Amino acid sequence: MSEFSTARRKMVDGQVRPSDVTDIRIIEAMLEVPREAFVPEDRRALAYLDRDLDVSEAGRAKRFLIKPAVIAKMLQAAEIGESDNVLVVGCASGYVAAVAAKLARKVTATESDPALAAMAGEALQRLGFSNVTVRAAGAAEGDETAAPYDVIVLAGATEIIPDRLYRQLNDGGRLVGVFAMSRPQRAVLVTHSHADFGERALFDAAVPVLPGLERPPAFVF
Repeated sequence: MSEFSTARRKMVDGQVRPSDVTDIRIIEAMLEVPREAFVPEDRRALAYLDRDLDVSEAGRAKRFLIKPAVIAKMLQAAEIGESDNVLVVGCASGYVAAVAAKLARKVTATESDPALAAMAGEALQRLGFSNVTVRAAGAAEGDETAAPYDVIVLAGATEIIPDRLYRQLNDGGRLVGVFAMSRPQRAVLVTHSHADFGERALFDAAVPVLPGLERPPAFVF
């Protein structure tokens, strides 16, 4: 067994399973997807640590792969089905999109940094994922070309209500992400039923805010 395979098993057994993630499909997906393939080479030794991992290039806006346990718990709450059409917002280098692609029929992933979006697309193609499309787009925009979505996953936090993303949900669809409008930050599940949106707090979680979903700066006199 390779060093990374051992680290992957330890991540699942030491971080994911103890976080009450019991969905065997998610566990198997996280055992199969090589997280190190979505991390710059000089940081691959850090790929399986319990931390938000910076995958951005030097001099560019910081972008992160969020903690493995947090994304596993959010995916479990989203209850992604095999026939679902999924949008991953702020996919960074593509890891969350890869895990979601193991669960869903089709995944569209957006990333605000064009260079990182290209890196994500290359990594996913290299690993043989044929049901994922990566697009360079702002987090607040989503991707209306593949909407409506059964599930939308925010691979980071939002400080605003992402109304435009809500409108891209299918009837019965779910959006899951970390809402940072107040403290503590909480992972929230939003459900769309007819014209209404319901929210349910899931668990406390602090993750980096996605570019484009920041709170507008306060006016100072």
